[in-house]
Amino acid sequence: MSGVVGIYSKERNNVSNIIYYGLYALQHRGQVSTGIAVNNNGFVDYFKDLGLVHEVFPKETMERLRGNIGIGHIRYATTGDTTTVNAQPLVVGYRKGALALAHDGAVVNFEKLRDGLEDQGAIFQSELDTEVIANLIARYHKDNIEDAIIKALDDINGTYGLVIMTTDKLIGARDQYGVKSLSIGKLGEDYILASETCAFDTIGAEFIRDVEPGEIVVIDENGLESIRRKSYDKKLCLFEIIYFARPDSKLDNKSIYLSRIEAGKQLVVESPVDGDIVIGAPDSGTIPAIGYAEGSKIPYAEGLIKNRYVGRTFIQPTQELREQGVRIKLNVLKENVEGKRVILVDDSIVRGTTIKRTIEMIKNAGAKEIHVRISSPPVLHPCYLGMDTPTRENLIAAQMSKEEIRKLIGADSLEYLSLEGLLKAAGGCEFCTGCLDGNYPIHKE
Repeated sequence: MSGVVGIYSKERNNVSNIIYYGLYALQHRGQVSTGIAVNNNGFVDYFKDLGLVHEVFPKETMERLRGNIGIGHIRYATTGDTTTVNAQPLVVGYRKGALALAHDGAVVNFEKLRDGLEDQGAIFQSELDTEVIANLIARYHKDNIEDAIIKALDDINGTYGLVIMTTDKLIGARDQYGVKSLSIGKLGEDYILASETCAFDTIGAEFIRDVEPGEIVVIDENGLESIRRKSYDKKLCLFEIIYFARPDSKLDNKSIYLSRIEAGKQLVVESPVDGDIVIGAPDSGTIPAIGYAEGSKIPYAEGLIKNRYVGRTFIQPTQELREQGVRIKLNVLKENVEGKRVILVDDSIVRGTTIKRTIEMIKNAGAKEIHVRISSPPVLHPCYLGMDTPTRENLIAAQMSKEEIRKLIGADSLEYLSLEGLLKAAGGCEFCTGCLDGNYPIHKE
């Protein structure tokens, strides 16, 4: 996953400051790189680099990035190496002017499209699938940018929450299944696009609505225009509910917080267990743990203290970095777990790195028993639509039985929430469940 923000203003010439805080709110969606591009009277200026938002954009850089239209990106690498050249937004110049793109998603037919474009003489400077989108738009752009974008997206098989900036327009697009999220907000008379609604809250904007699957929104001096393309049954990524999205966001009118609370309660129905305290694995396991405590009437307690200056270990790009992150990320509150039967609730087990180390720390702190409850089903299948699980070899549940995983991580018991239970908690079946059951709305070519 990655995060995108875009803004169009008629009056402001410092939209980069608003984008900065919007990206800050979306930092949980990626910690590899970030960038901002702005339109300054027809000239597109940009800056991007590896690192977190506050690291990449010092005051002097922000003062330089002036303009009334802008887009920003937080990158969690799914394609390409972790280098500055693969950071976004992607800014290109072509015969019709300049174009900047920020993309959350994955183009499934990326290699096929790139090979075809290179055969026609196109030159690529990055490994980004986003560059294929830019190249297609540039090739199709004859009369107006909207037609070019429609034709480019028609060629693409994949997922996208996409924001595009020209010298006079801000354009947003969502894939035809709505696997990726994209929302519309307003700050005064200024329109804003963002991956999650928490970005609007951070900058004081009002949430207007979600971009619909297959919809393109064009924002310019005349306001917002909607272009509806063919769409299919909505299939929002279920991992947004499980893990990725911030709990204070709403995606497609679904409260992430309430969905996670209900998942914890549903876990009690499906997998009750006796215990003295319920604790959550910070941060994304905390809310389902509260739900489990409410449903079971077993007290919720703080058992793990998180170092707030450490990022999310699942989205670190290498296994070595993930393991290092776990060691410095968490510490056990010994006073609460010593001598207790602990029910540890977490949102998911993907590779197994974090939870094995966590259980080891809780046991060393004197816990009598540790019962693990996971508020999602086993992750059994690779995701090629935007989540970093490219092969089954990376997925512990695809390689081991539940009992084998229990023994490996050192738990006294291990139970997962069923897919039916999770969908019930999330309030419907309008989700992509490919990583859980192999049913993908978009198939790899």
